[in-house]
Amino acid sequence: MPLTSITSGMGLEVVPDVYCFSVQIVNIIFVGNPRESNEFILIDAGMPGSEEIIIAEAKKRFGENCRPLAIVLTHGHFDHVGALNELLKIWDVPVYAHPLEQPYLTGKSDYPPPNPKADGLVAKMSPLFPRHSIDISSHLRLFNGDGSIPYLPNWRFIHTPGHTPGHVSLFRESDKVLIAGDAITTVEQESLYDVITQKQEMHGPPAYFTLDWEAAEQSVRKIEALHPEIAITGHGLPMTGNELQSNLRILTDNFVLTEIPENIKQSGDITLM
Repeated sequence: MPLTSITSGMGLEVVPDVYCFSVQIVNIIFVGNPRESNEFILIDAGMPGSEEIIIAEAKKRFGENCRPLAIVLTHGHFDHVGALNELLKIWDVPVYAHPLEQPYLTGKSDYPPPNPKADGLVAKMSPLFPRHSIDISSHLRLFNGDGSIPYLPNWRFIHTPGHTPGHVSLFRESDKVLIAGDAITTVEQESLYDVITQKQEMHGPPAYFTLDWEAAEQSVRKIEALHPEIAITGHGLPMTGNELQSNLRILTDNFVLTEIPENIKQSGDITLM
């Protein structure tokens, strides 16, 4: 897809074992310390056609013979699984996701149509975005209910639905690092200008593809209650410290006012908090 941002192709070591890499308009994350091992966990799989860039960045960070132990998905939207099938041809590894995301990862269900009536040019473009399921049945492994993540013993997944039914975020209590997926964003993802320039500001999930706004609001509250020190979101630059926590408070306080599209509010299909 031609849509991209000024940060595309840029990587940022957020902490020694967590590396955020921008692929056009979305972030993928490598979890693993290259000073200790050439093995890592890949979080999400970027845009369609980005497999070569992802593999090249993995080799740049972890060495020529590197390979992931597994791939973990926050959810199955096209910009988070775009390169997955091609990556699995090279990296024959398990892929972990929430059970409620299974239909979209096994070819059984497509995501519902987007909401192009949300504000912003990207929202108007959203009917052009892929929403079909993929089929990775032979590689897919489902999380169990205890929050544990295979190969990441110090992390836990948190079910943060709303954007999709099986959306998850990842959290490490020891340093309060949050990998939020699209449960929150640090760019106004509906605005084409903001996406291109990566203007940083806290928002909820991308409005055009969010399915359940009541669940999305509760997920943001769940994230705010974690008091994260560092948040890496699916879209936008990482945010840290007091700036992160104050922006999360503002987001939770104003979620209905600032995040839910007017046509959804007017439909009467949600219970406003």
